[in-house]
Amino acid sequence: MGPLSGYTVIELAGIGPAPMGGMILADMGANLIRVDRAAGGRSSDPVSGRGKKSVVLNLKDPAGVETLLRMVEKADVVIDPFRPGVCEKLGIGPEQCLARNPKLVFARMTGWGQDGPLAQAAGHDINYISITGALYAVGRSGEKPVPPLNLVGDMGGGGMLLVNGVLAALLETGKSGKGQVIDAAMVDGAAQLMWMFHGMEAGGMWDATEREANMLDGAAHFYDTYECADGKYISLGSIEPQFYALLKDIAGLSEEDFGNQHDRSQWPLMKEKLAAVMLQKTQAEWCELMEGTDVCFAPVLNFVEAASHPANVARETYVDVGGVTQPAPAPRFSRTPSRVAHATHDAGEDTNEVLIAMGLAQGEIDQLREAGSIS
Repeated sequence: MGPLSGYTVIELAGIGPAPMGGMILADMGANLIRVDRAAGGRSSDPVSGRGKKSVVLNLKDPAGVETLLRMVEKADVVIDPFRPGVCEKLGIGPEQCLARNPKLVFARMTGWGQDGPLAQAAGHDINYISITGALYAVGRSGEKPVPPLNLVGDMGGGGMLLVNGVLAALLETGKSGKGQVIDAAMVDGAAQLMWMFHGMEAGGMWDATEREANMLDGAAHFYDTYECADGKYISLGSIEPQFYALLKDIAGLSEEDFGNQHDRSQWPLMKEKLAAVMLQKTQAEWCELMEGTDVCFAPVLNFVEAASHPANVARETYVDVGGVTQPAPAPRFSRTPSRVAHATHDAGEDTNEVLIAMGLAQGEIDQLREAGSIS
């Protein structure tokens, strides 16, 4: 039984960070009910839909709305993935939901936030991280910024922020007996992820105007990726002097060429020389020499290869769910371990079961289905 066993979370169907947040809560044992909009087919992708039950409600129908509000009466959390005001227009906004359940945590996940001049504008991860400085910082010198997938805005600054807010709100509700509304915005989360660089810039340790000009953005020869003889890549992060000394020893780097680790004027030349050294062996050969040492080394793998890496296999970092290899639940709890309850269900697969558990009679459910309010 996971640490959230006994909690019920209603997730209104959306994309990106909201499903991720719901997935993590489901992994932790919450009774996660996803409200889908159309029956038939999978209710979500085969990863974020895991562990969730699927109910199909017609939220444009008053009876469908009332059904959701009755579900809210027995829920602990509602996840709203829509633009500000959409739930209010449907009649399922915070005011209506908290009137039915004063202890409810109503978690709103958006890109720009619930207010401000951009609140109603469309956007995606790349846009949200653009106005936080996160996107500007990633890329090579003299080249355009490179999107770091949608990891910073959607996932780290979105889904993780949502879970963080929900867990904190549930703890507070346990003390006060009162619910509240969470405004989780990806732009806020992405800004938080940049905290360290604000501190480094304030301390004169970071140039925010340039890419590949700082220790952690690829400028330093000891903190970058390198191509190997077989066209594959390795990563080095030998920041501390003792780790850098070990890198020099194992790779055979001369003190004359590589002795002044933090001489920034020499970084470009040292990087060029180190690149030539790394090209002398294959990725596997460098792994044999450096992996597991204090060099701070790892092979650069694609996410399909990652599941087969011995360290990931040993820790069972990946699991097979419904024939799909995917990340295992995290973090790991010693007494109440998380688990994947089941693979992604089809849309509406659990409508009858969930509504009965929520207190609706079978006759009511049959009438709602006949009227098109549910499916």
